[in-house]
Amino acid sequence: MADGSRIEWTEATWNPVTGCTKTSSGCKHCYADRMARRLKAMGVPQYQNGFAVTLHPDMLQVPQRWRKPRLVFVNSMSDLFHEAVPLGFIERVFAVMEGARQHTFQVLTKRPETALRFAGSVPWPPNVWLGTTVENAFYLHRVAALRRIPAKVRFLSLEPLLGPIPRLGLRDIHWVIVGGESGPGARPMDPDWARQIRDRCRASSVPFFFKQWGGINKHRAGRVLDGCTWDEMPLPSTVRGCPSVRLAATQR
Repeated sequence: MADGSRIEWTEATWNPVTGCTKTSSGCKHCYADRMARRLKAMGVPQYQNGFAVTLHPDMLQVPQRWRKPRLVFVNSMSDLFHEAVPLGFIERVFAVMEGARQHTFQVLTKRPETALRFAGSVPWPPNVWLGTTVENAFYLHRVAALRRIPAKVRFLSLEPLLGPIPRLGLRDIHWVIVGGESGPGARPMDPDWARQIRDRCRASSVPFFFKQWGGINKHRAGRVLDGCTWDEMPLPSTVRGCPSVRLAATQR
């Protein structure tokens, strides 16, 4: 849990579950795995199991203590729909989100098929957004599953973007995030892959958020694409540095 986050597209993180297992090519250099091992070595109690999936019922009520409304990334250190997380616990997480309407919760999963299977068992209030990660064209099946889930805002995290996605369909998708891989062993992102997605988003009036170029030193590489900082969201937003650029629709 962190009241404040360095992740560009959110404002806080909330981790009622920690730990995960690698499920696709984008997981190869997982930042959460590295961070969990580091926190375990530091003696942080929440990470005594390292990166093994661990439920934290004591963390469930944390968002209700935050009075100021904020964007909350749910399980930045895990995947709520991991097969080791029981439906009963997922229901408890959704109950907390439904009861904390002052916040907007951003749930991101690499397992949208599991989310779809459970979709009828949990509420989908408008303050709960659901997204899936698609790192290259091989994982477009995740988008098809996401479309069938009744979240008011459905979003894609194309990070780490590991290849072109020329047939990315944006029907019933409300937001797209693009980012390169960062940290040790980071695989490079071709600028044209990002441009292709940006242009598709603009043609479809879907908000586009360019998170980072990535690399070993992501701060040095920055997050400017073609002279602009793209911060579009399904909320009032801006594209900094490009006053002549017409913003995509910000409320869908």
